[in-house]
Amino acid sequence: MSVLFGCLFGFIAWFVVRYILAGLYTVNQNERAVKTIFGRAERIKGATTLEDPIAEYLRPEERERYRYPQVRVIQPGGPYFKWPWEKIYKVSVATQTVNMAFDPLDPNANKQGTVLEAVTKDQLNTGLQGQIRYRVSERNLYAYLFAVKQPIVHIMGYFVSILRERIANYEAPNSSLDDTNAADPSIMAGVSINDLRKNLRDLNEHMDQESLSSAARYGIVLDASLITEIDPPQEVESALAAINTAHNHVSSEISLAQASADQKIVQSKRAVEIETLKAQAEVEPLKALAAQLGELKKSGPGVLETYLRNVRLRLYSQAQQIILEEQK
Repeated sequence: MSVLFGCLFGFIAWFVVRYILAGLYTVNQNERAVKTIFGRAERIKGATTLEDPIAEYLRPEERERYRYPQVRVIQPGGPYFKWPWEKIYKVSVATQTVNMAFDPLDPNANKQGTVLEAVTKDQLNTGLQGQIRYRVSERNLYAYLFAVKQPIVHIMGYFVSILRERIANYEAPNSSLDDTNAADPSIMAGVSINDLRKNLRDLNEHMDQESLSSAARYGIVLDASLITEIDPPQEVESALAAINTAHNHVSSEISLAQASADQKIVQSKRAVEIETLKAQAEVEPLKALAAQLGELKKSGPGVLETYLRNVRLRLYSQAQQIILEEQK
């Protein structure tokens, strides 16, 4: 009897430890979790990612392909409980940074993940350096956990393909300086690496815009891409350096000419203002005198003649010589 009681107590203790205590779990602050029951993710009935705002960046022909069910996301906290037939998948949603040349399948590719090569429109092989910031999308955990086998491989390939396509078809925005050289066929033949270097901000903004659909595709949000350097081939680097020197010299001369012209315009405006003020200063006393004479005239007949006689007498008293015209 005691043996049977001991076996029963041992089974109960094993069951409590194995299925009750081991079924408790917690979720950290930078984590989100999804529960599966008999291998099926716990879903929100009737809800898919197409009803979520992340799907608005998908093209119409892609919407059905990337239709994923929305799952119940377990928020940070705990302890939570799960049964033995349930499984918990935890995912870190913290932002991570990786070199854009990193290849998850082959770490030795792209010069050990340091330089990404791309071909420009004028058939020059360039080396790109920069970083990508990404994080797992809490609103599409199904795609990240169950739909895509290796999400980071897909997102890196997606980003690199967009970047290389942009480099291969890039055309620099028109500028006033470019218009002066529009007749030069060597400039019209292709796109200079200098144009890519000068428009890195535009290139980064384009990559951010094109990557907005990554959350709906693969469950990963590309927070930002930062292309920091574009290296030309060795055989054209010296030529590009000479072009940069000439361009900087021309830009400096144009800036100096514009500054000189602006200074002369300001000086001319100032001179006009000064002369205008002088003319106003001379006109104002005359206007005041005319107003006073008008008021005197209203006082009665002969007032102006009397006023003129008094003015002449005062002037005569101050003059040393008086010349009078002889009347014939």
